[in-house]
Amino acid sequence: MPPKFDPNAVSYVCLRAVGGEVGATSSLAPKIGPLGLSPKKVGDDIAAGTKAWKGLKITVKLTIQNRKATVSVVPTAAAHVIRALKEPPRDRKKVKNVKHNGNITWKDVIESAKVMRSRSMARKMSGTVKEILGTAQSIGCTVDGKHPHDLIDEINSGELVVEDYEAPKTE
Repeated sequence: MPPKFDPNAVSYVCLRAVGGEVGATSSLAPKIGPLGLSPKKVGDDIAAGTKAWKGLKITVKLTIQNRKATVSVVPTAAAHVIRALKEPPRDRKKVKNVKHNGNITWKDVIESAKVMRSRSMARKMSGTVKEILGTAQSIGCTVDGKHPHDLIDEINSGELVVEDYEAPKTE
């Protein structure tokens, strides 16, 4: 016989989802079925909670307590950079191998680094900025018309100074 259901127990489920879309319930069922939740309802909750990230693959953290799931978005550096490019949402079934060769501003890089600061392993804010610049390089976009690796070299040499920022502690 299964153990009694504890209403105060909190479980976390992390999964990748496409923003604003209802994912396949068949992929949700094995993860949240044993917790007593309906995959269809949770799929609708994820779609509603990720409307702002429409068309981008993002990580979603489900906090499940008392058979209620709350959706929180845990965006990656790549999702931040692609969002900063302000590209129109694309149809993933028809448009493949998209080149993200736009241009983002230095301010966008700093804003993304501030959001990512709490999850970054870098000791200083400049390290987090370099992580974002590395992501921008791998995506293929430029920052204020310059190649991202040139900015990384400027930070390393001391020509470009990044002011320190301490992220607020989470959990």
